[in-house]
Amino acid sequence: MVSDATVVAIANQKGGVGKSTTAINLGAGLAMQGSRILLVDLDPQGNTSSGLSIDRNTIEYSTYELLIDEIPIDEVIEPTSVRDLYVVPATIELAGAEIELVSLFSREMRLAQALKPVVAEYDYVFIDCPPSLGLLTINGLAAADEVLIPIQCEYYALEGVSQLMRNVHLVQQSLNPQLEVEGVLLTMFDGRTTLAADVVEQVREHFGDTTYRTVIPRTVRLSEAPSYGEPIEAFDPMSRGAIAYRELAREFRRRHGT
Repeated sequence: MVSDATVVAIANQKGGVGKSTTAINLGAGLAMQGSRILLVDLDPQGNTSSGLSIDRNTIEYSTYELLIDEIPIDEVIEPTSVRDLYVVPATIELAGAEIELVSLFSREMRLAQALKPVVAEYDYVFIDCPPSLGLLTINGLAAADEVLIPIQCEYYALEGVSQLMRNVHLVQQSLNPQLEVEGVLLTMFDGRTTLAADVVEQVREHFGDTTYRTVIPRTVRLSEAPSYGEPIEAFDPMSRGAIAYRELAREFRRRHGT
Protein backbone atom coordinates (compact mmCIF):
# COMPACT_ATOMS: atom_id res chain seq x y z
CA MET A 1 0.00 0.00 0.00
CA VAL A 2 1.29 3.47 -0.88
CA SER A 3 1.37 5.63 2.23
CA ASP A 4 0.17 9.20 2.20
CA ALA A 5 2.58 12.11 2.35
CA THR A 6 3.44 13.68 5.68
CA VAL A 7 1.90 17.16 5.51
CA VAL A 8 3.89 19.87 7.31
CA ALA A 9 2.60 23.42 7.91
CA ILE A 10 5.41 25.98 8.19
CA ALA A 11 3.92 28.61 10.46
CA ASN A 12 4.73 31.64 12.61
CA GLN A 13 2.54 34.73 12.63
CA LYS A 14 5.62 36.93 12.75
CA GLY A 15 6.71 37.96 9.27
CA GLY A 16 10.29 37.78 8.02
CA VAL A 17 11.34 34.74 10.04
CA GLY A 18 12.27 32.55 7.06
CA LYS A 19 9.06 30.60 6.39
CA SER A 20 9.24 30.84 2.58
CA THR A 21 13.03 30.44 2.56
CA THR A 22 12.60 27.24 4.59
CA ALA A 23 9.73 25.94 2.43
CA ILE A 24 11.80 26.42 -0.74
CA ASN A 25 15.15 25.19 0.53
CA LEU A 26 14.04 22.34 2.77
CA GLY A 27 11.71 21.20 -0.01
CA ALA A 28 14.45 21.43 -2.64
CA GLY A 29 16.98 19.75 -0.32
CA LEU A 30 14.66 16.80 0.25
CA ALA A 31 13.83 16.55 -3.46
CA MET A 32 17.53 16.47 -4.29
CA GLN A 33 18.00 13.71 -1.70
CA GLY A 34 15.39 11.54 -3.44
CA SER A 35 12.01 12.55 -2.01
CA ARG A 36 9.01 13.73 -4.02
CA ILE A 37 7.85 17.09 -2.65
CA LEU A 38 4.82 19.35 -3.04
CA LEU A 39 4.95 22.94 -1.76
CA VAL A 40 1.63 24.70 -1.16
CA ASP A 41 1.99 28.50 -1.20
CA LEU A 42 -0.70 29.76 1.17
CA ASP A 43 0.76 33.27 1.51
CA PRO A 44 -0.75 36.04 -0.69
CA GLN A 45 2.76 37.53 -1.01
CA GLY A 46 3.64 34.43 -3.03
CA ASN A 47 7.32 34.36 -2.04
CA THR A 48 7.56 30.58 -2.34
CA SER A 49 6.14 30.78 -5.88
CA SER A 50 8.38 33.62 -7.11
CA GLY A 51 11.39 32.08 -5.33
CA LEU A 52 10.98 29.07 -7.62
CA SER A 53 10.59 31.09 -10.85
CA ILE A 54 6.81 30.65 -11.07
CA ASP A 55 5.51 33.53 -13.21
CA ARG A 56 2.29 34.47 -11.48
CA ASN A 57 1.09 36.38 -14.55
CA THR A 58 1.05 33.29 -16.76
CA ILE A 59 -0.39 30.58 -14.50
CA GLU A 60 -4.02 29.67 -15.04
CA TYR A 61 -4.93 28.67 -11.47
CA SER A 62 -3.52 29.32 -8.01
CA THR A 63 -4.23 28.52 -4.37
CA TYR A 64 -7.10 31.03 -4.55
CA GLU A 65 -9.03 28.97 -7.14
CA LEU A 66 -8.14 25.79 -5.25
CA LEU A 67 -9.76 27.06 -2.03
CA ILE A 68 -12.58 29.27 -3.30
CA ASP A 69 -13.63 27.71 -6.62
CA GLU A 70 -12.62 24.14 -5.70
CA ILE A 71 -10.60 23.71 -8.91
CA PRO A 72 -9.04 20.18 -8.76
CA ILE A 73 -5.51 20.33 -7.36
CA ASP A 74 -4.07 18.47 -10.37
CA GLU A 75 -4.92 21.52 -12.47
CA VAL A 76 -3.15 23.89 -10.05
CA ILE A 77 0.16 22.09 -9.43
CA GLU A 78 3.15 23.52 -11.34
CA PRO A 79 6.56 21.84 -11.88
CA THR A 80 9.75 23.67 -10.85
CA SER A 81 13.30 23.59 -12.17
CA VAL A 82 14.17 21.08 -9.44
CA ARG A 83 13.32 17.47 -10.25
CA ASP A 84 10.59 16.02 -8.00
CA LEU A 85 9.75 19.46 -6.53
CA TYR A 86 6.28 20.79 -7.36
CA VAL A 87 4.36 23.85 -6.19
CA VAL A 88 0.77 25.01 -5.81
CA PRO A 89 1.42 28.71 -6.52
CA ALA A 90 -0.14 31.75 -4.86
CA THR A 91 -1.11 35.11 -6.31
CA ILE A 92 -2.17 38.36 -4.62
CA GLU A 93 -5.80 37.28 -5.21
CA LEU A 94 -5.33 35.00 -2.21
CA ALA A 95 -5.53 38.08 0.05
CA GLY A 96 -9.27 38.22 -0.72
CA ALA A 97 -9.74 34.56 0.16
CA GLU A 98 -9.43 35.38 3.87
CA ILE A 99 -12.72 37.30 3.66
CA GLU A 100 -14.45 35.05 1.11
CA LEU A 101 -13.78 31.90 3.13
CA VAL A 102 -15.84 33.25 6.05
CA SER A 103 -19.16 32.52 4.34
CA LEU A 104 -18.19 29.20 2.76
CA PHE A 105 -19.23 25.75 3.96
CA SER A 106 -16.50 23.82 5.81
CA ARG A 107 -14.29 26.91 5.53
CA GLU A 108 -11.49 25.63 7.80
CA MET A 109 -11.16 22.31 5.95
CA ARG A 110 -11.01 23.50 2.31
CA LEU A 111 -7.26 22.86 1.95
CA ALA A 112 -7.43 19.47 3.68
CA GLN A 113 -10.16 18.40 1.26
CA ALA A 114 -8.27 19.80 -1.75
CA LEU A 115 -5.09 17.86 -0.89
CA LYS A 116 -6.77 14.46 -0.49
CA PRO A 117 -6.53 13.36 -4.15
CA VAL A 118 -2.72 13.83 -4.30
CA VAL A 119 -1.27 13.05 -0.86
CA ALA A 120 -0.40 9.49 -1.92
CA GLU A 121 1.73 10.86 -4.80
CA TYR A 122 4.29 12.66 -2.60
CA ASP A 123 6.60 11.90 0.29
CA TYR A 124 6.15 15.30 1.94
CA VAL A 125 3.81 18.26 1.45
CA PHE A 126 4.94 21.60 2.91
CA ILE A 127 2.41 24.40 3.43
CA ASP A 128 3.90 27.91 3.56
CA CYS A 129 1.43 29.73 5.84
CA PRO A 130 0.98 33.53 5.83
CA PRO A 131 2.28 35.66 8.74
CA SER A 132 -1.11 35.86 10.45
CA LEU A 133 -3.50 33.64 12.36
CA GLY A 134 -6.50 34.04 10.04
CA LEU A 135 -8.47 31.45 8.09
CA LEU A 136 -5.65 30.73 5.65
CA THR A 137 -3.30 29.67 8.45
CA ILE A 138 -6.15 27.74 10.11
CA ASN A 139 -6.63 25.89 6.79
CA GLY A 140 -2.90 25.11 6.75
CA LEU A 141 -2.95 23.76 10.32
CA ALA A 142 -6.17 21.79 9.74
CA ALA A 143 -4.63 20.10 6.69
CA ALA A 144 -1.30 19.27 8.34
CA ASP A 145 0.04 16.34 10.33
CA GLU A 146 2.81 18.49 11.79
CA VAL A 147 3.84 22.12 12.34
CA LEU A 148 7.36 23.40 11.74
CA ILE A 149 8.00 26.76 13.41
CA PRO A 150 10.89 28.92 12.15
CA ILE A 151 12.13 31.34 14.82
CA GLN A 152 14.47 34.21 13.99
CA CYS A 153 17.54 34.67 16.21
CA GLU A 154 16.62 38.27 17.11
CA TYR A 155 14.96 40.33 19.84
CA TYR A 156 11.41 39.22 20.70
CA ALA A 157 12.04 35.87 19.01
CA LEU A 158 9.50 34.07 21.15
CA GLU A 159 6.96 36.89 21.02
CA GLY A 160 3.85 35.61 19.27
CA VAL A 161 4.94 31.98 19.40
CA SER A 162 2.77 31.43 22.50
CA GLN A 163 -0.23 32.75 20.53
CA LEU A 164 0.62 30.38 17.67
CA MET A 165 0.84 27.49 20.15
CA ARG A 166 -2.59 28.42 21.53
CA ASN A 167 -3.98 28.29 18.00
CA VAL A 168 -2.31 24.93 17.39
CA HIS A 169 -4.06 23.63 20.54
CA LEU A 170 -7.41 25.04 19.36
CA VAL A 171 -7.01 23.35 15.98
CA GLN A 172 -6.06 20.10 17.74
CA GLN A 173 -9.20 20.29 19.88
CA SER A 174 -11.74 21.25 17.25
CA LEU A 175 -10.46 20.36 13.76
CA ASN A 176 -7.37 18.16 13.67
CA PRO A 177 -6.55 16.07 16.77
CA GLN A 178 -3.56 14.45 14.98
CA LEU A 179 -1.69 17.76 14.62
CA GLU A 180 1.61 17.97 16.49
CA VAL A 181 4.55 20.36 16.64
CA GLU A 182 7.22 18.62 14.56
CA GLY A 183 10.04 21.01 15.21
CA VAL A 184 11.35 24.49 15.87
CA LEU A 185 13.96 25.83 13.47
CA LEU A 186 16.35 28.63 14.40
CA THR A 187 16.91 30.96 11.42
CA MET A 188 18.93 34.07 10.55
CA PHE A 189 21.64 33.25 13.05
CA ASP A 190 24.48 35.78 13.22
CA GLY A 191 27.37 34.20 15.07
CA ARG A 192 29.02 37.59 15.67
CA THR A 193 26.38 38.67 18.20
CA THR A 194 25.87 37.46 21.74
CA LEU A 195 22.16 38.16 21.28
CA ALA A 196 21.85 35.39 18.65
CA ALA A 197 23.57 32.90 20.96
CA ASP A 198 21.25 33.96 23.81
CA VAL A 199 18.18 33.42 21.63
CA VAL A 200 19.40 29.95 20.62
CA GLU A 201 19.83 29.06 24.30
CA GLN A 202 16.42 30.53 25.20
CA VAL A 203 14.60 28.65 22.42
CA ARG A 204 16.35 25.33 23.19
CA GLU A 205 15.44 25.78 26.86
CA HIS A 206 11.81 26.50 25.97
CA PHE A 207 11.28 23.80 23.30
CA GLY A 208 13.89 21.21 24.25
CA ASP A 209 14.45 18.35 21.79
CA THR A 210 11.79 19.72 19.48
CA THR A 211 14.37 22.31 18.40
CA TYR A 212 16.44 21.29 15.38
CA ARG A 213 20.17 20.96 15.95
CA THR A 214 20.77 22.55 12.54
CA VAL A 215 20.75 26.35 12.74
CA ILE A 216 20.25 28.43 9.58
CA PRO A 217 22.77 31.29 9.28
CA ARG A 218 21.98 34.81 8.10
CA THR A 219 23.79 35.09 4.75
CA VAL A 220 23.74 37.38 1.73
CA ARG A 221 23.59 34.41 -0.68
CA LEU A 222 20.43 33.04 0.99
CA SER A 223 18.70 36.40 0.63
CA GLU A 224 19.86 36.77 -3.00
CA ALA A 225 18.72 33.33 -4.24
CA PRO A 226 14.94 34.10 -4.41
CA SER A 227 15.51 37.04 -6.77
CA TYR A 228 17.09 34.54 -9.20
CA GLY A 229 14.17 32.15 -8.72
CA GLU A 230 16.38 29.34 -7.48
CA PRO A 231 16.78 27.38 -4.24
CA ILE A 232 20.12 28.01 -2.57
CA GLU A 233 21.25 24.46 -3.49
CA ALA A 234 21.09 25.40 -7.18
CA PHE A 235 22.14 29.05 -6.79
CA ASP A 236 25.30 28.51 -4.69
CA PRO A 237 25.69 24.92 -3.45
CA MET A 238 28.92 25.64 -1.57
CA SER A 239 27.52 28.58 0.43
CA ARG A 240 26.91 28.36 4.17
CA GLY A 241 23.15 28.60 3.59
CA ALA A 242 23.14 25.68 1.15
CA ILE A 243 25.23 23.55 3.52
CA ALA A 244 22.86 24.37 6.42
CA TYR A 245 19.68 23.52 4.47
CA ARG A 246 21.30 20.30 3.18
CA GLU A 247 22.00 19.31 6.77
CA LEU A 248 18.47 20.34 7.81
CA ALA A 249 17.03 18.05 5.09
CA ARG A 250 19.15 15.17 6.42
CA GLU A 251 18.08 15.87 10.02
CA PHE A 252 14.43 16.13 8.92
CA ARG A 253 14.67 12.74 7.17
CA ARG A 254 16.28 11.15 10.21
CA ARG A 255 13.42 12.41 12.38
CA HIS A 256 10.92 10.90 9.97
CA GLY A 257 12.81 7.65 9.53
CA THR A 258 13.37 8.08 5.78
